[in-house]
Amino acid sequence: MATAAKRKHTRRNSLTTLATVVIMSLIFLVQIPCAAQDATLSNIIVTNTNKDLLVYLNVEGAFREQTVNAIMSGVPASFSFFVMLYQKRSMWFDKAIANIEIVNSIKYNNLKKVFIVERSWENGKIRTAQSLQEAQKLMSDVDGLKIILLNKLEKGKQYQVKAKAQLSKLTLPFYLHYVLFFVSLWDFETDWYTVDFIY
Repeated sequence: MATAAKRKHTRRNSLTTLATVVIMSLIFLVQIPCAAQDATLSNIIVTNTNKDLLVYLNVEGAFREQTVNAIMSGVPASFSFFVMLYQKRSMWFDKAIANIEIVNSIKYNNLKKVFIVERSWENGKIRTAQSLQEAQKLMSDVDGLKIILLNKLEKGKQYQVKAKAQLSKLTLPFYLHYVLFFVSLWDFETDWYTVDFIY
């Protein structure tokens, strides 16, 4: 009798485990289409003032439904942008001149109903946005990022700017970890994009 009861208990545990795996698999399959939407960089412009080389760019497709839901729940998120400047050399490896990483961070204040955005390249200036659309624009745009002083460049030489963006892993409160099992699907990383120019 004890053995039969033990077998019955083991079978019940196996069925419970199987049901859990099936449910989690279904959640995974439902979320895959959202993850398939590739984030891209667009509107990449390399220009200058009378003394600095500047880059403008925008990331599109970064705010997926899961990311927005997490942010609206108060989970902070960060976009990292990587910008590199090379001098092109035909007979040798390209020369790395500048390697810059900047971070745009966002957190929703549920009490004040505002989004708080900090962009590291603006010397720690804190911006607030009343709407999600405004906050998304602040997070997605890089406007007039200083790359290098023009006097560091050589006239008539060919240069290349490379840029990409990625969503840093969201830092979840401990009690959310078991609910948001597939958090890795929120991560994105764009391809490298390049702009060639002659100074």
